[in-house]
Amino acid sequence: MDRALLDFAIELVEEAGGLAARRFAEAGPSSGRRGSGTPADVELEELLRSRIGARFPDDAVLGEESGLHEGTSGRRWVLDPLNGTTLFVQRVPTFSVLLAVEDADGPAAAVVGYPMSDEMLYAGRGLGCWHQVAGREPVRVHVNDTTRLRGALVGMLNPLTWSEELLVALHRETFLLPWEKGSLDLATGRCDALVIAGYPMGYEDLAVLPLLVGEAGGRVTDLAGRDVLHGDGSVLATNGHLHEALLQVVAGLPHGRDFQALREPAR
Repeated sequence: MDRALLDFAIELVEEAGGLAARRFAEAGPSSGRRGSGTPADVELEELLRSRIGARFPDDAVLGEESGLHEGTSGRRWVLDPLNGTTLFVQRVPTFSVLLAVEDADGPAAAVVGYPMSDEMLYAGRGLGCWHQVAGREPVRVHVNDTTRLRGALVGMLNPLTWSEELLVALHRETFLLPWEKGSLDLATGRCDALVIAGYPMGYEDLAVLPLLVGEAGGRVTDLAGRDVLHGDGSVLATNGHLHEALLQVVAGLPHGRDFQALREPAR
């Protein structure tokens, strides 16, 4: 893995994060529920695409807003420039910027930036996983060594879309916590595992996970134990020690429910 490529990816996320923070500050109060396609989403993706195209014109780019731009180099950039658009629209400052790079050998670089706390988690293949806070030297991070399933700290994303069976099964054995900074919380040992279920994640949401989790010493699959990038859109990311035990807890359970029905007027 070329360290210069990772450095460029970091620069891109820093620039996009700065723009996202400015747009967040400029926006007024909103009760909107839009999940994607806001002006900020489009503007951020256009920024990233222009920077990548100027530096690596032969690379492919896959983005949440504009789809796939084919390339000839064998390398692809995967962008989710405003991960958590609903949070952004509803004035919750925990959205992030996701960027991954893939080559012929698979995931090569991954960066997630948190614009409102001015911090970043990044990893390169064979280069480890690192946490950087603005104004400080980056620190190499590792998952924790928790081996006891009962009482483990498990971050959860989109629980409103989870099935009752999944919620109950995990609630019986673990402490379920709101997902705040996801892969950062896991990679730095603040939690033992992360679960995403119900509403399926897109490829752009998932592309950073194999490297960020793997280079920190953890493991990530979907809830059936398959490759997370080619699974069903669910996620189980752990410190590695708890992975098989958690797969057994959720085995055979439905992951989601018809959450859209809750939005329909009562009859």
